[in-house]
Amino acid sequence: MYVISGVTGHVGSVVARDLLARGKKVRVIVRNAEKGAAFTKQGAEAAVGSLDDLAFLTATLRGATAFFSLLPPNYGAPDPYAAQRQVSDVIAEAVKAAKVPRVVMLSSVGADLDKGTGPIKGLHYLENALLKTGAVLTAIRAGMFQENVGNSVGPARAQGMYYNFMPSADVAMPMIATRDIGMLAAEQILTGARKPEVIDLQGPAYTQRQVADRLGAAIGKTLQIIDVPRAGWVEAMTKGGLPKAWAESYAEMYDGFASGRIRPSGDRLVHGKVTLDETLRTLV
Repeated sequence: MYVISGVTGHVGSVVARDLLARGKKVRVIVRNAEKGAAFTKQGAEAAVGSLDDLAFLTATLRGATAFFSLLPPNYGAPDPYAAQRQVSDVIAEAVKAAKVPRVVMLSSVGADLDKGTGPIKGLHYLENALLKTGAVLTAIRAGMFQENVGNSVGPARAQGMYYNFMPSADVAMPMIATRDIGMLAAEQILTGARKPEVIDLQGPAYTQRQVADRLGAAIGKTLQIIDVPRAGWVEAMTKGGLPKAWAESYAEMYDGFASGRIRPSGDRLVHGKVTLDETLRTLV
């Protein structure tokens, strides 16, 4: 039995569907039965509950061959890192109590660092908590998601603008599709690593100018790039609807990328193949 969390998101859904297509026994974690219906129709078992419920998660993980874990954001939390630590502690305690032999975790590039990385800091905490459980951990440290461009679709359509939070619109950064992440996670769940491993997963590299051009082509507009200065990052994100504590956390993460501190540091590097153009066709 393979237990999969995050199945209503981009990555977990790919993991669950890939395993089900291979005829594997899958148990998906969902907050309500309705959200699990698409997977139960394909033969999965649905466990209805929350990752921050220790009794529920422990019971759900009992007998599991492997567990796909992630750290969902709680945008209502006044202290993002405290909320991340709380959920991480529950996940790790449940894995240990249920004696799960293998965990594949969605992490992020930069999770080797314990500070200065915004929300990635919580993934650093979860990685280390899981390493102490006795389970063999495979941490997939993904790069920047291609799907994050989806946050720019609204302003692009309404205003004809693309807001750039990087220091330069002409510096290329790798961008990974969540489909590539999910497929790698499913592969790692099935292959059964014998010792802990960190895999850096990077996709094709694009400059912000190339992203704007591709997004514009996808929606049929020529987009104007608006370079948002560092002093305006938090205000811009809060105006976009992000709570201030999370906006400040993301600003710290952008600083980490801009400075070059956030970079691959795992045991091996894997390259995804899905292009941004393929992802944009789905997003728009």
